[in-house]
Amino acid sequence: MTRTTTPITAGSHWAGLALVLALGSGCSTAPPEPLTPPPQAVAPEKPVEAAPELPPPMPVSRWDDVFAQARTALRARDWMAAEQALAELPRELAGEDLARRDFLLARAAFLRGDLEGSRRWVAATRNAAAPEALRLERAAFSAEVAQLAGDWLASARTGAGILSEQAGDAALRRAVWADLNRAEESDLAAELSTTTDRDWRGWLELALLDRRAENRQALQEALQQWRNEYPAHAAAAPLPGGLEYLARGPASPTRVALLLPLSGRLAPAARAVQDGYLAHYFAAQARGEPPYALSFIDTTAFESATAAYRHAVAGGAEIVIGPLSKEAVTELGQLPERPVPVLALNRTDSNALQGGSALVQLSLAPEDDARRVAELAYGNGARRALVLRPAGERGARSEDVLRSRWQALGGSVVGTASYASAEAYSDNVKNALNLSPSEQRASDIRSMLATNIEFTPRRRQDIDVIFLLADSPAEARSLKPLLAFHYAGNVPVYATSSIYSGVPDLRDRDLNGVRLTELPWLLGSNPGLRVAIAAGNTGSDNLARLNALGADAWLVQSRFAQLQAGADALLRGDTGLLRLDPSLRLQREPVLAVFDGSDLVRP
Repeated sequence: MTRTTTPITAGSHWAGLALVLALGSGCSTAPPEPLTPPPQAVAPEKPVEAAPELPPPMPVSRWDDVFAQARTALRARDWMAAEQALAELPRELAGEDLARRDFLLARAAFLRGDLEGSRRWVAATRNAAAPEALRLERAAFSAEVAQLAGDWLASARTGAGILSEQAGDAALRRAVWADLNRAEESDLAAELSTTTDRDWRGWLELALLDRRAENRQALQEALQQWRNEYPAHAAAAPLPGGLEYLARGPASPTRVALLLPLSGRLAPAARAVQDGYLAHYFAAQARGEPPYALSFIDTTAFESATAAYRHAVAGGAEIVIGPLSKEAVTELGQLPERPVPVLALNRTDSNALQGGSALVQLSLAPEDDARRVAELAYGNGARRALVLRPAGERGARSEDVLRSRWQALGGSVVGTASYASAEAYSDNVKNALNLSPSEQRASDIRSMLATNIEFTPRRRQDIDVIFLLADSPAEARSLKPLLAFHYAGNVPVYATSSIYSGVPDLRDRDLNGVRLTELPWLLGSNPGLRVAIAAGNTGSDNLARLNALGADAWLVQSRFAQLQAGADALLRGDTGLLRLDPSLRLQREPVLAVFDGSDLVRP
């Protein structure tokens, strides 16, 4: 059987691309020497952290029973029961009791979807004598609301303020670092130029140096300088996001193998992944990253994914990237031992065995989009949803994931409509909006009066968001105008990235106003890499999402040490913000986009 291993050679089309990237990056210095031998990559460690500090107690009040009842209801996301409990309090409350009541009313208003009312109640607590415990709780609530609304800097700033008093709160430290990674670099720089708060400056400087370091050695040096300047900072021990493990100085691997189906049905997808990876690889070389041996192994030339993996290991690979298909990843996941770690480019439905080196899973799983779209809609005040989805297993699975996250946040699904064919779109939308009973009432009145009457059907009024889980742009372009035709044009529509092809299309003007989750890659992240891929002239830039997957494969490989931080690990990728779950799946957080006419833009 033919076994194909393709090394990077000067004769490939990528040699020209490497020159393009090198010229674009200017002259580079010699690669830095490794600081320490490369560690064996295994399942993530649990970072050693200080014991969490207990928040100060709330002062005793004669109304503690009422406050406790309201808090219990709020924990259950029952805003109505909370408001009913608080209504028992006398109107002439003052001081700390007044502040506690107003804060609980702010939380109830937020759960109800009244964002403006929630802000007013929070503002009212600032005019009252709030105890320290309530002040910290109010700050945490404000940070959560800002985060859900996408106001990353406000959320991070508020969280950092709490950490300056409660540095041992690991979950809050993780949230602050995530918010800083979500923010645009220009916004971080602008904030840094105006703030006078030293603790907040430390957070901003750390986030910026992580983004701006040219290579691994420069990042290590910058992290050490930062820690010398901020030795007692809340982010200093350990450094957030897994940076602690990079700061220890592990060297890059010297041999990397990519397992991809470079022939056969999946070859175009594999080439797109390869192009994204190599764009990052050559850009890193131009910035002074240490070189390493790289080979591509055609998995279709082997009898199994296991055979291809063993071939890579026998060739000296210190880390294997791939395979690409779910079936092949599942096969490697069941190996009782893996001599070297694997960064798989798909996600299994079952937990992989972790008897040897780690099997980390990076993918473009649609479930990540479904979860994120629920969070975005909830953060903007929507609470009652109508779901439109295609019939079948895939549509049902997307709805299940969205519904689970939506209900966990506190939203409710008041209706679902599934469609099986384009001919049924209009009737499905009409029935989902409950227009038929309204039309029937008009018909009854006409019959009773024996005359014609002017009539506008009235759709259901119990929805404030529509989730459009269409399988394709063509589906979405057909369904969105029908919502306006059937009197729901003023209801916000949220969708997953499946409604956008990844290529600008004038027909997308029919999607004007739709909010959707999308890859940062398609919204302008790393433009130099996209230019480089186009310069390579392989045509894979038509598969832009897979280019982004390949680019992130390089990113994760280059920062593999960070994954030892487990749940704290965070990588800012071109497919989204990447977090590691307990099953070693990299959960992907895409970003919000909106159709402005036919153009897809960030709001």
